[in-house]
Amino acid sequence: MRKLFLLSFITLNFCAVSAQSTGYWQQHVDYKMDVTMNVKNYQYKGKQELVYTNNSNDTLKKVFYHLYPNAFQPGSEMDARIQTIKDPDARMVNKIKLDGKDVKESRIKNLKPNEIGFLNITNFKQDGVNTDAKTVGTILEVTLAKPILPNSKTTFSLDFDGQVPVQIRRSGRNNAEGVALSMAQWYPKMAEFDFEGWHADPYIAREFHGVWSNFDVKITIDKDFILGGTGYLQNKNEIGHGYQDSGVLVSIPKKSKTLTWHFTAPLVHDFTWAADKEYIHDVVKGPNDVDLHFLYKNNPKFIENWKNLQPKTVALMKIYNETVGDYPYKQYSVIQGGDGGMEYAMCTLILGQGSFDGLVGVTAHELAHSWFQHVLASNESKHGWMDEGFTSFLDDYGTNEILETKLENPFINAYKGYFSMVNSGKELPQATHADRFDENRVYSITSYSKGELFLTQLIYLIGKENLLKTLKKYYKDFQFKHPTPNDIKRSAERVSGANLDWYLTDWTKTTNTIDYGIKEVKENTNQTTVTLERIGRMPMPIDLLVEYNDGTMESFYIPLRMMSFEKENPNSAVKRTVLNDWAWAFPTTEFSIAKPKNTIKKITIDPSGLMADVKPENNVYKQ
Repeated sequence: MRKLFLLSFITLNFCAVSAQSTGYWQQHVDYKMDVTMNVKNYQYKGKQELVYTNNSNDTLKKVFYHLYPNAFQPGSEMDARIQTIKDPDARMVNKIKLDGKDVKESRIKNLKPNEIGFLNITNFKQDGVNTDAKTVGTILEVTLAKPILPNSKTTFSLDFDGQVPVQIRRSGRNNAEGVALSMAQWYPKMAEFDFEGWHADPYIAREFHGVWSNFDVKITIDKDFILGGTGYLQNKNEIGHGYQDSGVLVSIPKKSKTLTWHFTAPLVHDFTWAADKEYIHDVVKGPNDVDLHFLYKNNPKFIENWKNLQPKTVALMKIYNETVGDYPYKQYSVIQGGDGGMEYAMCTLILGQGSFDGLVGVTAHELAHSWFQHVLASNESKHGWMDEGFTSFLDDYGTNEILETKLENPFINAYKGYFSMVNSGKELPQATHADRFDENRVYSITSYSKGELFLTQLIYLIGKENLLKTLKKYYKDFQFKHPTPNDIKRSAERVSGANLDWYLTDWTKTTNTIDYGIKEVKENTNQTTVTLERIGRMPMPIDLLVEYNDGTMESFYIPLRMMSFEKENPNSAVKRTVLNDWAWAFPTTEFSIAKPKNTIKKITIDPSGLMADVKPENNVYKQ
């Protein structure tokens, strides 16, 4: 009953939220898959039936699927990208000697036929009719037997056979820590079609985008393997391995060498699993009766870390729920596998070794993705900063909240990363497609650090209370709806009343920087006149703190005219004076302090450090 209730809850919630936006629509998919894994040669065969619901006003004559495993072949676009980008991912290269020099060589380049990944499609039919399906790299292009009319459904069926590649990136076999199978993006996956059209991006290096779907998946595998991943296991008492509800395991026929694991997953946009013979499987209760599963290798060196990780995960889920909104599913799995840390629907694959702090850190980040990438699900290829950046914010904020001694600014490393990128001269706008960055480092800082600063600077712009209200409203209004950058901006505007279009434009669509300075401080009778200047292109309001020689302080606030907003005093213990607004077209402004210059010890622009001013050295005046 609990599973049926959850499905009903999510479906009803989704429909109610969708109804808030006049004319809003999105596609929907129902998957049924039956797959058999051969653990000796790492090949699998499967059948897929997919019911596609066209909720758009378009008549569709083609559809597209992702075939991600095809990226792990010599000569693929991913292989080419590794060989040509300036700073290839260290996990995807081998260091070799060439003409006496150390060079990095693509690990995909020399894969043997039994080491590559592939996903072959046969017997494709639409409503029982043979249909033309053509594989182009990591994309399957399907010319339909009959168009899909608006507000109608059609059923696609196909057979697929695949091979799990040697572990190189995210998905693969026998990873660095000996996990047998990390099965991410392993099946023919329908591409997203939305108001912008098809999002059939080839798999080159980056993230994923998908259609909200219901999954019904059966996986047949050697009975000694233990599985974990997306969804709810339907046949626990047949499987055992710590999953059974009653504690009574239905006996498996002695002649049977395999088990079939049956999972269902409601309203997710992918389905991931991992398997190994040596997994320990622990289950603990999280907030709101969520089952938290932990699957990790039976290795004495790090079992203690994985046991200690479990209460930390419970605490993190609690603070994330309180900060953004409730996690809507009833299970989440932390699984040792993959190549570092990667978020998936209702689970994550992470490496299991290393320090305890490192294990908690990666879990905190990947768990936080559940809210932003697996309930909200913005398009990571186009707006990676909305996922990675917001996830990094929640990770840093939440981790700091559960510390005994809290940091005054838990986001400081994000600022350092952003400043280093600006100073390198290599920054590109956040609106750059994820695959188009010249360097991986620039992509990472742009998405993670600068994306995080989008939210931390909202604390500076509209106040911490309004930022936290914004996150809750954004999550409530846009869950299961693939929000775009304008949606987070409008959420902040609706909460605060401020105009923020200028902020979204300058921060995400340009490389304009923030640089304000104290130009002059001069005596004027018994007063002090302070002249401020805007040096960078990007406008901001100004918080300014004056410290006097007698130990007293006062602050001044200069609103930004185009915001049409006055922020509440962020430090009620210090008297604040609100000055006239400063319009962007004026490069300077001045104001008076009602005390002589010789009484002033220090003047600081933005004492909080939350404004990403690229030259902080000119933000301070000292006597």
